[in-house]
Amino acid sequence: MTSDNTEQEPVTFVDKRKIDPETGLTRDAEPVVEPLAGAAAAPQPGSVDEGALSETAAPETDELAERTADLQRLQAEYANYRRRVQRDKQADIANAKASVVGELIAVLDDLDRARSHGDLDSGPLKGVADKLTGTLTSLGLSEFGAEGDAFDPALHEAVQHEGEGHDPVLGTVMRKGYKFGDRVLRHAMVAVIDRAGDADANTPDGAAKPAASEQE
Repeated sequence: MTSDNTEQEPVTFVDKRKIDPETGLTRDAEPVVEPLAGAAAAPQPGSVDEGALSETAAPETDELAERTADLQRLQAEYANYRRRVQRDKQADIANAKASVVGELIAVLDDLDRARSHGDLDSGPLKGVADKLTGTLTSLGLSEFGAEGDAFDPALHEAVQHEGEGHDPVLGTVMRKGYKFGDRVLRHAMVAVIDRAGDADANTPDGAAKPAASEQE
């Protein structure tokens, strides 16, 4: 027993009459199957409902775009994570090197004192000192703070100050400064001398003094 809600198939009939009632001619072709009036036409095989197809494809396209955006976001986050890990790793390595090199600065001070007394002019200790200094230099250690250099408060620690000019330079260097790359491991301990610049020598007061002496 079929339900009333079941979609009914279109009803057709076969015209088997040999003489066409409209033309009066004998029919030689196969019987023509015609749908009854009011019957719904059966869908043609292979026909596609474009509206239904577009409605079905739209959600799939949106989902694909969403998944693609998620994948691109994950790739960007992973790339940033790798760069951050690599940067942190390099920073840790640099900090470890700087810590070890900083502990050896006291040894370099002892070697400088021995060198000033002539103990490193020859002998096995000279070879050891040269190797140690060369190794630390290759790692990135450099010294600064020589007499005559311009005074830089970011690098030099002034313990003495002489002169009243406007051109401070380093005088006596009590202790060298050391840098590891761009990092200052120890400031140089120096005496600062303020030299009179060229501008002071060309002031009106400076020019008037010789003139006054000539009048006397």
